[in-house]
Amino acid sequence: MDTTLAVIIAIFLTSLIIFIIILPGIRGKMRLFWMLRVVTSLFIGAVILAANFSSEWSVGQVSTNMSYKAFSSEWISADVGLQIGLGGINITLTGTPVQQLNEIINYNEEFTWHLGENYAEEYAEALEKGLPDPVLYLAEKFSPNSPCGLHGQYRLAGHYTSATLWVAFLCWLLANVMLSMPVLVYGSHMLLATGIFQLLGLFFFSMATSLTPPCPLRLGSAMLHTHRGPAFWITLTTGLLCVLLGLAMVVAHRIQPHRLKVLFSQSVGEHAVLEGNPEEVGFLSPRYRSTAESPEPQDIPLSEASSKAHCEEHPREPNCAL
Repeated sequence: MDTTLAVIIAIFLTSLIIFIIILPGIRGKMRLFWMLRVVTSLFIGAVILAANFSSEWSVGQVSTNMSYKAFSSEWISADVGLQIGLGGINITLTGTPVQQLNEIINYNEEFTWHLGENYAEEYAEALEKGLPDPVLYLAEKFSPNSPCGLHGQYRLAGHYTSATLWVAFLCWLLANVMLSMPVLVYGSHMLLATGIFQLLGLFFFSMATSLTPPCPLRLGSAMLHTHRGPAFWITLTTGLLCVLLGLAMVVAHRIQPHRLKVLFSQSVGEHAVLEGNPEEVGFLSPRYRSTAESPEPQDIPLSEASSKAHCEEHPREPNCAL
């Protein structure tokens, strides 16, 4: 498993566990809503970050018999996997069985084209290490000098998609901040923008990867075909979810803004939508209670009292004579 994905999952799971611990402190009927809200928000943020660092945007796997080393007549039976991410590719080679030719055939090699990384140098190092022929064959197809053009195609797609996903992550942060403040309509707009930027990233990835015809990847007697991976589909699902939630909140704000505010525990007026004790609606501040519960203000005639005291001390003044 990728260590970056493990760190991202651990951070969001820790945040979820902390919220579950403090969940009993939320009183009343809003406990379930807060639970759904926090779980959904953490899920969206985790998916955006995990998809940005994932290597499973396009995947492919094939089982075949192929040559193991260059300039050798020895063949092996193995499973070859190809994972294409936004920042590079990952190639796996696993023998079936793993023990063949008096050695263990189990390789997992990564080649990246991130900003500041040189794919050609990584490929040259793989040649010097003498990696198996199937790994070098696939890595060569994605090199900058390959006539297939896969390097520029996926590198361009990765850069634009990654940039839009980072913008979506910032919109997600702003949406969480605004939904915790009395600006719900702007929070819904940012949630809508989060989904739009995710879908825009998928559009960039699909368009960039379809600019050139597919390059045949022949391994022994079989062909390796790639298709959209889990990262692509889960990003699509999360983007559509954000768009639907954002549109629903925008419509709710126009139709019934009071109900939306009550749902987010921001105000409870005289015509509260939810029945029951207002204290059970959520974390309610005393200033949001209805006016019926507040004590009636009492007028204190400070000016009259002070004038009477002054006249008692100075009865001969003209004002006191009146």
